[in-house]
Amino acid sequence: MPDYVPTNAASSGVTLDKKLLKQIAARSDRPGLVYLARWAAALIATGALVWVTLGTSWLWPAMFVYGTVLTVPAYAFSHETAHGTAFRSRWLNEAVLWLTSLIYMEEPLHRRYTHTNHHTFTWHVGMDSQMPFDTPMGFSGWLAEVTGFGLLRFHMAVMVRLAFGRYSDVMRDVTPAGEFPKMTRNARIFLLIYAAIAVLIAAGQLWPLWFLVLPRMLGAPVMLLFTLTQHVELQENSPSILDSTRSFRTSWLGRFLYMNMNNHVEHHLYPQVPFHALPTLAKAIEAQVPEPDPGFWRTNAEVFGVVLRRSLGLSTRAPSIRQAPHMITEGGRVERVAQRTM
Repeated sequence: MPDYVPTNAASSGVTLDKKLLKQIAARSDRPGLVYLARWAAALIATGALVWVTLGTSWLWPAMFVYGTVLTVPAYAFSHETAHGTAFRSRWLNEAVLWLTSLIYMEEPLHRRYTHTNHHTFTWHVGMDSQMPFDTPMGFSGWLAEVTGFGLLRFHMAVMVRLAFGRYSDVMRDVTPAGEFPKMTRNARIFLLIYAAIAVLIAAGQLWPLWFLVLPRMLGAPVMLLFTLTQHVELQENSPSILDSTRSFRTSWLGRFLYMNMNNHVEHHLYPQVPFHALPTLAKAIEAQVPEPDPGFWRTNAEVFGVVLRRSLGLSTRAPSIRQAPHMITEGGRVERVAQRTM
């Protein structure tokens, strides 16, 4: 196993004036509350589409739109609150972490501590507990990730383990011992809520199906296309975030849904910076980091092309997105390392 150095700005050779960093990283309740209000408004507007299309063929596209607005911000908000940077008030941060993790379907403290580990050992094989897929990725791995079934299976397995107090070595490695009773309590409450939703649907109350279950399933692929771009095709076991992590350009809508996390290199360099300040941070260090990859759709289209060609034994060179040198082969066949751990 290689020697590991905690991955951050220092390990990546990126510098920023301490006073400017302190200013950018200042926490406040207001931006998070404004975002929460805008998200609620977007959910009401897109949820109205579901309501008016019930019983018509337009229901499925309406649930897809609503599901995208539900799932992508739920992921992004649970991520931001796991960092503790969404709000200045701790109680507000923890309440939103709990709610959004319920939608994202991962126990909130497991999310927090595995994600802290992910930042400490970003994309280090055997050390990064949130390294989710086989790398280099083939088409079957891409399909399992993007459909959401791989992630759902993993989260449910973790939830059941926590609910029964069966803590894995990975959990014990990354979690303070005193947090396990809370994690078990949360997992049990989550499973009871999910069971109650299933009972309601079985009893003929279909509103959770139209406004939660099916939209959550339909929106998951969009959420996972956002998250897939973060590290796929980049360098494992590097101390530099610049080698292992990708930022990409996106529209105002993508920035809203993803809470500016398209600035992912910048986020990993300075994870203490809140979501609303990431564009300012990106501007401050733009001369020291790689240029962002092309937009959301183009980046994902190139990733899809690469993984498909790799599975067919063809060239894996992408037209424009960044790739680690060992990911690029003319024959497309590279040794894979399986990742998913609990």
